[in-house]
Amino acid sequence: MGSYKVSLDVFEGPLDLLLYLIKKDEVNIYDIPIAKILAEYLQYIELMKLLDLNVAGEFIVMAATLIQIKSKMLLPVEEKTEEEELEELDPRAELVKKLLEYRRFKEAALLLRKKEEHRREHFVRAQQEASQEDVYFEANLFDLINAFTKALKDVPKELFLEVIKDEFTVEKKVHDILHYLIDEPKILITDLFDRAKNKLEIIAIFLSILELIRLKEIIIVQKGLFESILIMRNKDNIKSAISEAVKT
Repeated sequence: MGSYKVSLDVFEGPLDLLLYLIKKDEVNIYDIPIAKILAEYLQYIELMKLLDLNVAGEFIVMAATLIQIKSKMLLPVEEKTEEEELEELDPRAELVKKLLEYRRFKEAALLLRKKEEHRREHFVRAQQEASQEDVYFEANLFDLINAFTKALKDVPKELFLEVIKDEFTVEKKVHDILHYLIDEPKILITDLFDRAKNKLEIIAIFLSILELIRLKEIIIVQKGLFESILIMRNKDNIKSAISEAVKT
């Protein structure tokens, strides 16, 4: 991607990606199909690398862990006594334990967040309450990548390298998206992809969305898990900018 590189600290780590894939594929967390999940995990990592998302070392370590688990599961089962079979652990056991602990932590954090939002509702003005018909929750990088791969299947690596040379630059798309959000309070990410003339423009749109998230200009939300992604202006950022302007 030349000198253009996106660095996003707001997105989650490898355990979040695994939990996301487990939910998306509707698999039993206690009986994870390692080969299937590993294949999808590596696809996401490859795409993140192609997009210059600064894939952290912990993602690579998890990939190695999944490969190791897969290798152990492929080893031939030797004849063992009943006692030995009871002592031997499923190669996935440690990973499942980590995922369950992490999921409990995330659920607890979400519960606290909901309580905080509930408290804030008591101080919302009546006219604001009347306008809050739609309820959304924030989407993440993996939701974005999922939407991106649906819009752009079987993309050759060469296309990513041509984006900066093409007429559809990331900088221009950043400006276009912000302009759309002046007239419309929210935009479906699929609508942006559908308006694109070709695959190069879709890539530029995707990278511009990541850049706007990094700049905290927009937020991405969904009405439900794996549903369509909506792009909205980050009201907190706008309020902060207005506050700073008033001070000066």
